Amino acid sequence: MFAAMYDPMSARAEKAGLAGHRKKLLTQARGRVLEIGGGTGANLPYFDSGVEEVVFVEPEEPMARRLERKLARSAVQGHIVRAPAEELPFEDASFDAVVSTLVLCTVSDQGRVLAEVHRVLKPGGKLLFLEHVRSEDEKLARWQDRLNGLNRVMAHGCNCNRATLENISSAGFELGNVERDRFPKAPPLVRPLVAGAAERVAA
Repeated sequence: MFAAMYDPMSARAEKAGLAGHRKKLLTQARGRVLEIGGGTGANLPYFDSGVEEVVFVEPEEPMARRLERKLARSAVQGHIVRAPAEELPFEDASFDAVVSTLVLCTVSDQGRVLAEVHRVLKPGGKLLFLEHVRSEDEKLARWQDRLNGLNRVMAHGCNCNRATLENISSAGFELGNVERDRFPKAPPLVRPLVAGAAERVAA
């Protein structure tokens, strides 16, 4: 049911600015790209000619089936792998970029996912991310902590209070320019939004 409702539920947010963030972010994708949590394929229209291949990792079968149908109709060269982001079935240093959009809030073990992303990226490769995060406003952050359990139930496992930027840095990435914005058409708990790139540095 969640997979069937995902695109209609997110349509207003995409039109109100989320699609623009995706487009701007993915102009940085080059070479062989891995997208974790490919979902229903919201990023497909924004991969350009600088991308040779996109490998989509999606563990949920209903999402993967919808992504598969969209991929077949697109110009993107790629394929789908059914696997969790915590256990990426790829060799070390095998991708030029990894894309994560609205995924790191939901994975069961964010630290493990970031370690796996670091492992499969080539030295100097980039993690391109668009994620909602813990607020810099202390009052809102406290509400995120209080209501995170309810948010997880209501939003299919989504955590609204993760310190994602700090965790990316701790996982061996060097943050570049990070754009802060608000998640359009979203409740206050999930409005703090970040978009940017982080370069893989040596372990």
